[in-house]
Amino acid sequence: MPAKKAAKTTRDREATEQKFIEAAARVIARDGAAGLGVNAIAAEAGADKKLIYRYFGGLDGLLEAMGANTALWIGDALAASKGDYAQRMAAVFAAYAANLRRDPVLQKLLAWELSEPSDTLRRIDAARSKAMYAMVPKLRGDETPPADIDAPAVNAILLAGLHYLTLRGATMGGFSGLPLKTEADWKRAMAAFEGLLARTYETD
Repeated sequence: MPAKKAAKTTRDREATEQKFIEAAARVIARDGAAGLGVNAIAAEAGADKKLIYRYFGGLDGLLEAMGANTALWIGDALAASKGDYAQRMAAVFAAYAANLRRDPVLQKLLAWELSEPSDTLRRIDAARSKAMYAMVPKLRGDETPPADIDAPAVNAILLAGLHYLTLRGATMGGFSGLPLKTEADWKRAMAAFEGLLARTYETD
C-alpha cells in the first residue's frame, strides 16, 4: 500500500474511532449505562456497528478506549503544564476544570457514576484512572512533590472537590456561598485551588 494511502487509512480509522468514543459518551450521558449498546452507539455515531468490532473488538474494548481517551477528559492540560510541581498541578487542574465545565456530556457522565454505579461505568472509570496515572510523569516533567506529602491522595481529594463543584455549578449555580456561574466566579475558585496547591507543595 502506498505511503500516502496508508496514512490516509490510518487517519480515517482514528477519526472513526474518535467518533465512536464521543458517541458512546453522549449515549451514556443521555440514557445512562442501561441504554448503552453497540446498536445505540453506531446509530449515534452514524457509522456501521461492524466497525466497533473491527476497531475495538466489541463494546468492552470501546468502553476501555473511551476511559483511556485522555483528550476527552482533560483537553489540553498537558500543554498547560509548566513551572514547579505546584504550578504544574494548578495548570492541569485549571485546564481540566475548563474542559469539564464546557462539556455537559462529561458532567452527565460523572453524575451517572455517582447515581447509577454499574460494571459499565466502573470499566470506564478504571481505564480513565489508569490512563490519567500514566500521564502523571508527562504532566509533572522533572518536578516532584515534597517527599513527606502523599501527592496521589492530595490530588485525588482536590479532583473530587473539583468534580463536585463543577456539578453543583451546573445544577445549582454554586456551593456553600461560593457562586459558580460566571468566568469570574470560576477564576476565584481556581485561584483558591492554586493557593491550596502552593501551600501543600511548598518546598522551602
